[in-house]
Amino acid sequence: MEKIRISGRVLEKLKKAHYGVFGHSAVEICLWNKKAIRGEGVCYKRKFFGIETHRCMQFSPAAAYCENRCIYCWRFSEFYRILNMPEEAVDDPQEIIENLMRERRRLLSGFFGNVKANKELLKEAMIPSHFAISLIGEPTLYPKLPKMIKYLKSLPHTRSVFLVTNGQEPQMLKRLEAERALPTQLYLSLNAGSMEKFREINRPLLPDAWERFWESLEFLRKNEVRSVIRVTLIKSLNTNEEELEKMCELIKVANPNFVEVKSYMHLGYSTRRLSKTNMLTQLELKKCINKMLKHLRFFKYMDEQEESRVIILQNVERFVERWILRPEESTLHKFNL
Repeated sequence: MEKIRISGRVLEKLKKAHYGVFGHSAVEICLWNKKAIRGEGVCYKRKFFGIETHRCMQFSPAAAYCENRCIYCWRFSEFYRILNMPEEAVDDPQEIIENLMRERRRLLSGFFGNVKANKELLKEAMIPSHFAISLIGEPTLYPKLPKMIKYLKSLPHTRSVFLVTNGQEPQMLKRLEAERALPTQLYLSLNAGSMEKFREINRPLLPDAWERFWESLEFLRKNEVRSVIRVTLIKSLNTNEEELEKMCELIKVANPNFVEVKSYMHLGYSTRRLSKTNMLTQLELKKCINKMLKHLRFFKYMDEQEESRVIILQNVERFVERWILRPEESTLHKFNL
């Protein structure tokens, strides 16, 4: 069987947006990677969990493949192609990681000529210690994901692996568990409390999308992996009290260790579907959090980052230590980042 390859308009768009591409996979140097290297701040994963921002490699093994067409996605989801990635048609995990690391180093190399770049941090950035399997597309569609996570964990510099999913492939989550390949931390995206609102916001292609999502919620409840429900709030769409309460009921089903509540950001291709007025201010976000905490009695405020318009709650009943890497153990500590 011929190997799956990103090509045509999708490949052009990815390269124009400065992604590194290999086969059906992609990597990017995110805004916060760049800021950290220039000494201008760190992302909220650092503030919340201690992740070294400059050494975070954000990538996807399914860069043009997703079951949803979410209206708030800043990627070009309208151009996503297939929903099926046959195992015999995909690249092997080690091959993907080695090539994406090469692409990442190429994308970072330009910073050696940037007078603002901290060269010590830049050299460290060449060797990732954290892997965020998200970026673009739906990574749980990649059939060799268990093998990929195991490979990433085997690398000598790896401190953590995060996986973000839309919950449409609960069978893959069960495979990760069965094959002892769960990530350090598992994220499940949530943006609606009812099937009607779920279909309006996510625009799923699968007819049983709501049922699949419920199965993923239940997986989190039954599993001991560090878990996060990531809630995206879109002003005028899912921020009324009734919808917030319904989402809280779903959060209680999953009973995660953390809940990240984030405002929709008016970026990329989402600007063609939503407006700036759909973004929440940090104050509006806090008001929504206060409403949610009335229904989430076992959760408490943990932290926030205003630049990213995000607030995180911690489950005090299902408590886990927040730090994956304590801030004082990170190189960034020396530079007060």
